[in-house]
Amino acid sequence: MSAEHSARLHELFDWRLATDADRPFLHTVDGIVTLGGLGALVATIEAELRSESVSPGDRVMAIAENCVQHIALILACSRVGAWSCGVNARMSPGEIAGFVEKADPTLIYFTTCVSDAASGHAQTLNATPSALDGLHRTARRDMAVAETGPLRDEVAAVIFTSGTTGASKGVLVSHAGLVHFGRISAESRHLGPDDLSYAYLPMTHIFGLGTVLAASLYAGAGLVMRARFDPADVFSALAHGGVTNLQGPPAMFARLLSWLDEQRITSPACPALRYLYTGAAPLDMTLKQAVEGRLGKPLHHGYGLSEYAGALCLVRMGEQRQDTGAGYLVEGGELQITDSQGKPVPDGERGEIWMRGVGLMPGYFRDAEATSNVMKPGGWYASGDIGYIGADGALFVVGRTKEMIIRSGFNVYPGEIEAVLMRFEGIRSAAVVGRREPDGNEQILAFVEADSSEKPIDMNALNRHLHEHLAAYKRPSLVTQVVSMPMTLSGKVLKRTLLETYAHLLDAD
Repeated sequence: MSAEHSARLHELFDWRLATDADRPFLHTVDGIVTLGGLGALVATIEAELRSESVSPGDRVMAIAENCVQHIALILACSRVGAWSCGVNARMSPGEIAGFVEKADPTLIYFTTCVSDAASGHAQTLNATPSALDGLHRTARRDMAVAETGPLRDEVAAVIFTSGTTGASKGVLVSHAGLVHFGRISAESRHLGPDDLSYAYLPMTHIFGLGTVLAASLYAGAGLVMRARFDPADVFSALAHGGVTNLQGPPAMFARLLSWLDEQRITSPACPALRYLYTGAAPLDMTLKQAVEGRLGKPLHHGYGLSEYAGALCLVRMGEQRQDTGAGYLVEGGELQITDSQGKPVPDGERGEIWMRGVGLMPGYFRDAEATSNVMKPGGWYASGDIGYIGADGALFVVGRTKEMIIRSGFNVYPGEIEAVLMRFEGIRSAAVVGRREPDGNEQILAFVEADSSEKPIDMNALNRHLHEHLAAYKRPSLVTQVVSMPMTLSGKVLKRTLLETYAHLLDAD
């Protein structure tokens, strides 16, 4: 058997383990773990799962931050056929309780070895030490109900959506989609055994699980694994750790640039770096140019989401785009831009992005209504994202249908306004939201974060900038400066939180 024919996530690992057990795989702050060393940990946790009668269709939840033990648990779940359900440990107790209710897990594990937050949740839920050192777990939850239908053997993981615009949903990620995307991701960046990727992206998110873990297993590449993001550590790993691949949301790259500015570093040392990638959120042209200028490599971009096991479109390796296009359709995927009636529109016209293919989710876990709301005739998934196909065939994403603002009868896309705001000197990040007024119109509200707390944004100059670059109906009626943008752990701005946090200011205006 070869990695190319693996059908399940653990088979990618088992093939590597059988052929090169001594190869270093995980580079942690505590040392290097070989494939063989990881294999021993996987065997330990697999035995524990079987001793607790965990079987195909059961969910095993991990309240986790990145560590060797979490990867071992993910692979062990795959071996026994259980569905791995990762939740970032930095969620609140109330959020954790909600995820437990949604996932109905048989067992809950906690990565207490690297996470004080996980330790706190473990104590709350009366967890005890696992057979695998560094993990705690609950007693078996006998009330949990295993899935016995046709999806039992197809699903690898449940990924919870970020819930930026509503209640979080459990995306069912198939083994076939995850393994397929591991190959697509690896091949798109020519990943090989000599590569090292900086891996802070949480394995509880599709970005970390697919782009980082599955792709590295497919290619036999190593991971410099960290539990959380630290700009100083990133640049240390780039300068001295042999990191060749750096991937993350735009917010990560913005923080890296800010750290360089604070340290007064113009050209950071990155002797082995050859590939940069950003995804999971819209990319601003100003940020793209700044990253490429400082790190000296093209910043590749793509379009993906939890519901499509990774990426549907990717910018080709080495392509130096002069725009923020999300690249081209990947193998195994289909894409169409549709109007409000679900009919395809010509290239160049804006519409909702629909997709289908190998990576598409089977649905949301135990949520038939939410699944039926997004699945369309012909097996298409309606993403809720607005985009268009450019002249060269690349996809451009311009906003969300739920975020689109109706102002004076015109459709206004927040992303367009955010791009204009980001071009103003002194702004680190921007978010635009609509708020309905009594007359049915929508007010356009903008929130901006300054590059430096020591230098406030010149609001008068910003207002002149907006008048110069935006039509009257697109101009925000109010621009509010915030200390920092509330974000999900995957780098998306929580616009609902902005509205809730600053409601008193908006109402007083």
